[in-house]
Amino acid sequence: MKITFLEVEKEDRKKIKQKFPQAQIISGVLSEKEIIKKCRETEILCIFIYNKISEKVINNLTNLKLIITRSVGYDHIDLKTAKKRKVAICNVPDYGSHVIAEHVFALLLSGLRHIPEGDLRVEKKHQFTFQGLRGIALKGKTLGIIGTGKIGADVARIASLGFMMKVIAFDPHPNKKFALENNFLYKTLNKIWSDSDIISLHCPLLLITKHLINNKSISQMKQGVIIINTSRGEIIKTEALIKGLKQGKIQYAFLDVLEHEKNINKNKELIKLPNVTTTPHIAFYADDSMKKMYDEAFVSINCFLQGKKLIHQVYGL
Repeated sequence: MKITFLEVEKEDRKKIKQKFPQAQIISGVLSEKEIIKKCRETEILCIFIYNKISEKVINNLTNLKLIITRSVGYDHIDLKTAKKRKVAICNVPDYGSHVIAEHVFALLLSGLRHIPEGDLRVEKKHQFTFQGLRGIALKGKTLGIIGTGKIGADVARIASLGFMMKVIAFDPHPNKKFALENNFLYKTLNKIWSDSDIISLHCPLLLITKHLINNKSISQMKQGVIIINTSRGEIIKTEALIKGLKQGKIQYAFLDVLEHEKNINKNKELIKLPNVTTTPHIAFYADDSMKKMYDEAFVSINCFLQGKKLIHQVYGL
């Protein structure tokens, strides 16, 4: 059976070849036309987040039977067309939620304690002085979490039990037992906006969550609120975020994702602001999480090849 892996980095090729020696391995992001041309005979397609599997792609890959995305989200796949074509879809529902949760606090602590500026001051300016680098402590601050799936839940646990923050959360499907065990409370979305000193986003990109952070929601937030986004860039409306930052309503924005990641020039105004810290979608990018991504994808492929039930189905045959 013809298997193709897209968006594969050099260091991951060996593990693929050990499991599937005949697999086609392609690096980088391809256009629709390139995917159709290079994957025409493919029956099993394993992708990551930047190759868009559109209606046109699915309809032109006539041998396609299974798509596996090595990610939690699958909004880059046309589910409606896949279902119509009876193409099964699997994801990797948890490749290391703790890794992304850790990055939330890496961004937060680095920014609030002025780590980059301090390092630059000592290394480049040879000034071992602390004036002007007064930070913000986390203990006692109210953290509002939107989405308490595996990642949001890990953030809640670290914040409440580790940093002794007051944690409130919103989720359409609250896990009240987990909240009790980890010392946080579920609140309405309006209460998240009004009561949080820091807001961390951990919801999927859906029609109802696109531009969830907008002019209206920002207007309901505390003066000097801090926003962290390690989920999907489109959850924040860029223009509204810029306005809030420039007016001082938002004190800091710590972003691992951007609304216009494929055209970085559209983010120029945002990323140049001094109170914005941006990392290039690396929250997931650690040794154990990358290993688990491939391990889980391999399980799905083997289940399919052996005619077994797919354990991480988004859509079935």
